[in-house]
Amino acid sequence: MNYKIPRGTQDILPDQSSKWQYIEQKAHDLCSRYNYKEIRTPIFEQTELFARGVGDTTDIVQKEMYTFEDRGGRSLTLRPEGTASTVRSYVENKMHGWADQPVKLYYIGPMFRYERPQSGRMRQFVQFGIEAMGSADPAIDAEVIGLAMDFYGELGLKNLKLVVNSLGDKESRDNHRNALVKHFQPRISEFCSDCQSRLEKNPLRILDCKKDRDHELMTTAPSILDYLNEESVQYFDTVQHYLQSMNIPFEVDGTLVRGLDYYNNTAFEIMIDGDGFGAITTLSGGGRYNGLVEEIGGPATPGIGFALSIERLLMALDAQNITLPVKKGLDAYLVVMGEEPKKYAPKLLHDLRAKGLSVDTDYLDKKMKGQLKAADRQQATFAIILGEEELSQKMVQVKELEIGNQETISLDSITTYIKSKIEE
Repeated sequence: MNYKIPRGTQDILPDQSSKWQYIEQKAHDLCSRYNYKEIRTPIFEQTELFARGVGDTTDIVQKEMYTFEDRGGRSLTLRPEGTASTVRSYVENKMHGWADQPVKLYYIGPMFRYERPQSGRMRQFVQFGIEAMGSADPAIDAEVIGLAMDFYGELGLKNLKLVVNSLGDKESRDNHRNALVKHFQPRISEFCSDCQSRLEKNPLRILDCKKDRDHELMTTAPSILDYLNEESVQYFDTVQHYLQSMNIPFEVDGTLVRGLDYYNNTAFEIMIDGDGFGAITTLSGGGRYNGLVEEIGGPATPGIGFALSIERLLMALDAQNITLPVKKGLDAYLVVMGEEPKKYAPKLLHDLRAKGLSVDTDYLDKKMKGQLKAADRQQATFAIILGEEELSQKMVQVKELEIGNQETISLDSITTYIKSKIEE
């Protein structure tokens, strides 16, 4: 029987995995500078966590979750996003009692959504996200946005567009909600069944509908910015002030609606515009979610975060022809000729690797010419040639493959010699 990979998933082969490792390490390094600590949560959680945390009016909960019953009859779901799991861990582990507040966390890992596979949108995808819980200071909103912009910028992406909006506090959202219901209700029958069901539950989600986005009522819908109370206006103004002081360009878009129910106040998306990536396209987004911790059973705790897809990031890098500075090739390839050198080779390889060099050798009994060709294919910087005569003298021939220079070096000095050459 021929087995094939499930639709909407991918194998990341060795020629691509080095890019993933580079990007993940960049995320680790950047988060360390911002003092965010890594958290790793289970790949599956109780289904109710996502229904309550993500929102039962979202496409994710209604259509896209991978849900199953375990042998105990419990309903479990493969995580479709990272915030709900992180907040669950925050509550369960009583992080609100930690001495250092706010609690600043980040995660990198696979998420799962059953949706139509397309370029940059997979059923299993990898998210990098951060969450900051315990502070209602607008400065941390700016910090979160700044971290996201720094991440893309340090990878070399250009033509980025930051769009921000405020969804307001509860009072502002309630007033806006009433205005939306009044606006859409007379003609709601012209909208899709999802929008019809959302009219009373969460009319803000209608603005995020992909099916009816060209309906004339969408362009004339009341803007949340017209319903912000004084406190929400001041908060949003302060976030904008901080972004300006950080020299981060942005646009305000009153129609920006995040696809998850838990957002309030600050919401943002980062987009990219350029050849090879289509029209202006969202790379990532996030926002403030005051109230989510309470929804999941914890104390009143403000929070803010964002998440991005590594797959879409790689697409953007390819579209802009950005080559990541990943290390390619070996430091050295050990070419062995003769029975005694072959017996000695495992010890030599182990010693060289223990001293920090990336080294490999032939395991198919190839002739010297074949081994040197293998060294070229592996993009080795040096070939270490060990024959019977060299071994008897405790020496090796070290050949710099790109330029052809070759020197005789003692076995004890190989590592020092190669490292010094690499530094040069």
